[in-house]
Amino acid sequence: MTQPLTVADRCDRCGARAYVRVFLPAGELLFCGHHAREHASKFTELAVHVQDETARLHTEFAGASV
Repeated sequence: MTQPLTVADRCDRCGARAYVRVFLPAGELLFCGHHAREHASKFTELAVHVQDETARLHTEFAGASV
């Protein structure tokens, strides 16, 4: 079973909190929601598995005030 992503997991592109983990044949990549959407067409061709927790963005920030 895949472990949930935590606040310590950071996007490999920008350092923001990661919500997507892409398992590749040789390693893995972490992406924030923005960069996951931007690069999805590329990594889905190569990925062995994609752990997408972007739905958590809606629940975690539903009650947050700006």
